[in-house]
Parts: sequence; C-alpha cells; structure tokens
Amino acid sequence: MKAVRFHEYGDPSVLRLEDAAQPVPGAGQVRIRVAATSFNPVDGNIRAGFMQGPIPVTLPHTPGFDVAGTVDTLGEGVDGFRPGDQVIGFLPMTEAGASAEYVVAPAEALTSAPARIPLTDAAALPAVGLTAWQALFDHAKLTTGQRVLVNGAAGAVGRYAVQLAHHAGAHVVAVAGPRSSAAVTSAGADEVVDHTTTEVTTAVTEPVDVVLNLAPVDPARLADLLTVIRPGGVLVNTTVWMPAPADEERDVRGVDLFVRSDADQLAHLVSLVDRGELHVDVARRVPLAELPALHADAAAGALPSGKTIVVVDA
Repeated sequence: MKAVRFHEYGDPSVLRLEDAAQPVPGAGQVRIRVAATSFNPVDGNIRAGFMQGPIPVTLPHTPGFDVAGTVDTLGEGVDGFRPGDQVIGFLPMTEAGASAEYVVAPAEALTSAPARIPLTDAAALPAVGLTAWQALFDHAKLTTGQRVLVNGAAGAVGRYAVQLAHHAGAHVVAVAGPRSSAAVTSAGADEVVDHTTTEVTTAVTEPVDVVLNLAPVDPARLADLLTVIRPGGVLVNTTVWMPAPADEERDVRGVDLFVRSDADQLAHLVSLVDRGELHVDVARRVPLAELPALHADAAAGALPSGKTIVVVDA
C-alpha cells in the first residue's frame, strides 16, 4: 500500500510517499480502507520531534490521527462492525496514522460515519469536534443560559465550539478577525469581537461564565482573559504548552485540555451532523501525495482558517 511516513524527525522534507506493508488487525482492531484523514497542528510538532515526551512514536511513523473510511477486515473479537461499514474515529496518537491507504484502529475508537456529508469530509470531525465538546461540556460544564467567550472562534475547533455552545442555549461571544466575522455569526455567535481592532477585555462589558481559549496568545494576554470571567467560572485552554491561569481569590479555575478519544461522544456529534444541527466545514482538500507540501504550508503559516483534509481514496 501507499503511505506517507517519516523515518527521522525534522522539517517537512522528511515526509515521504512510499510503499509500506499493509497492516494486519489484531484482537479488538479493525482494518480500514482510508477515504481521508486530516491535518492537525500537532502533526507538525510530532514530525519535528517536539512531542517525543508526551506523544512518543515509533519510526518510521505515519501521521494522521483522524480517520474516515470503510471497514475492510475485522480482528478477533470485534463486534458491532462489518466489512463495508463506513466509520470515523480518533486514532491513538502514538500509533501509525491514517495518511495511508489502510490503517488499523481499535474498534472501541470508531463510530458510524455521518450519512449527511461525503465520507472524505467526515475526516474533519473527530479530533477537533471532540476537543470542542470536551472543552465545553466535560470541563466547563456549560449549561443553558450561561455566557461563553470563544477566543479563536474562526479556527477548526472554534467553529464547532460556537455551534455547540449555541445549540446548548448559551450566549456566545466569538473572538475572530474581520474576514471570519460572517462565518462565526452564521455558526451561532451572538457577539463578535474583532481582535485586530479591539482589546477583548475592553469589548466584553458583561462577565462570562466560561472562556475557551483556542489561540496561541501571549501568556500575559491569556491571563488578562481571567478578568472577564465571573467568580466561580472557568478558563479552558487548548494551547497546552502554555498552562491555563487561574484566579483562586475569585474561584476561577484554569483547565488545560488534552483531548481524548471517545466513541460515544463522537457518535453524538455524528447525530448532530445528520440532523443538520452541526455543520462540518472543510477549508481545503489535498491529495495524499501533497501531504509534505501541506506540512510546509502549515510551517509557513499559509494554511486557510478552518480544517484541511487529506484525501486518500475519493
């Protein structure tokens, strides 16, 4: 089979499209014929060798921990799936990923793909959708009537977070640039703060219950966001290289989010997609052979806002 792998850590040039052995599913695993995977910023950090502590991988390594595809073969003891089923999942980040024609995955990480959208586009959902869900509901405990500020609302996670918070009955304050204002408003934002012209702490005149930080802001600016949170609130931060601040005097918690695979939560997100309540936005689609160039674009800051998917089998 064809796969993109890197045999040593380094810049995007270490990625190679090459022949690799087709994986064989073990007990509790399924083999998937990959339709698409996606690019996540952490992919570049893993490739560069910056994540060897928290995310150790075995070289050569195939990136791509989002997968959308078709079940090909079942390993021993797998129930609930059959060959031909269309599935999506968030794969173990330390194992071989889905930038290949085939990948093996734990059956427990998979759920049925949405029927409402193309299978390839469904690769844009698992990791970022789960990040948004877990931030809002596992960690922030967001409820109807609360106010939430999403810093970095125009990004892939941010657009899901705005939609999910809106459908949960929250008042959503989205922080985004002028080119994304219409998109985040369409996603359900009640207010949009243009961070290019306005200080967020000045623009927010009524305290919020939750701040979700998705942007790599300066640590001082991240700490400033605590001032817009009401006592007893929470700041959830996904930029985990920069610890979330807290304000103990006002009982404002700071939470660093490490997303985890959860097939039940992913199945719920799929149901929202199929009911038309959650829109899967794909900003760019590239073929597998162009994955090295995609990593180079990401390193140069040249990716569009939103989610980029890597199409393996159209």
